[in-house]
Amino acid sequence: MRFASYESKGRLGLALQVGEGWHGLVEGDAGFPGTLQTLIEAGGEALSGAAAVLHRAPAVDLATVTLLPPLSRPEKIVCIGLNYRDHSAESGFQQPAFPTVFGRFNSSLIAHGAPIVRPALSEQLDYEGELVAVIGKTARNVTEAEALDHVAGYSIFNDASIRDYQFKAPQWTPGKNFDDTGAFGPDFVTADALPRGCEGLTLLTRLNGQVVQQASISDMVFPVATLVSVLSSFMTLRPGDLIVTGTPSGVGMARKPPLWMKAGDVCEVEIEGLGILSNPVRDQL
Repeated sequence: MRFASYESKGRLGLALQVGEGWHGLVEGDAGFPGTLQTLIEAGGEALSGAAAVLHRAPAVDLATVTLLPPLSRPEKIVCIGLNYRDHSAESGFQQPAFPTVFGRFNSSLIAHGAPIVRPALSEQLDYEGELVAVIGKTARNVTEAEALDHVAGYSIFNDASIRDYQFKAPQWTPGKNFDDTGAFGPDFVTADALPRGCEGLTLLTRLNGQVVQQASISDMVFPVATLVSVLSSFMTLRPGDLIVTGTPSGVGMARKPPLWMKAGDVCEVEIEGLGILSNPVRDQL
């Protein structure tokens, strides 16, 4: 199942892909099943029940509505750094034996098609294409063997980073939380429609049509199952939480000269089976 979150005339909507098109309902419509966030938090058969309702709903043209991040207000956005060996090497870090964990806040999230904003404070705006795992069932002290049973589905993230501000603090928080830098979408795909843990899928990042990152999800040092297990050992993961699983090599910071995103650029992140997350870049107004 593939869901898209959107807004139409001030009302939140949810759409289901049916064949090559989409069917959707908005708040106030008879049968509106709720937002994707509330459905994932409800658990059980809520998603499949919503799909059954939306399958019979009117067609909706997503080009005529405002797309939203699949989930706009997750309780936690847990990001993983240095999760591909080539990226650790290009960044000048020794490959860590434990996941490098940092946080994003939902105030930084934007949807597919919305502009990534380069702040007036810096020119060092970088791209990072990443896989997102969305928690679907409360996880605390889960084993790797059972970890993927706690994942509801997946999406795509561009962890756009302000590099000089990232390294003003050892835990990277400033550079990872500027407004309008956390691109998330375009859709949410349930785990049962994809390989377990998205193993074997290819991730591509393109800047103005040129491939700048390419890797297999299987290249991650800590795969999704490991991340869920490790994170759940020291915190409770709740339905709707996001795990942004790390970026491969090819980031702009590591290039000579550095390749920073600038106004007028378009950055796309593509993952097999998940689609293409595309965002223009503009300067802060």
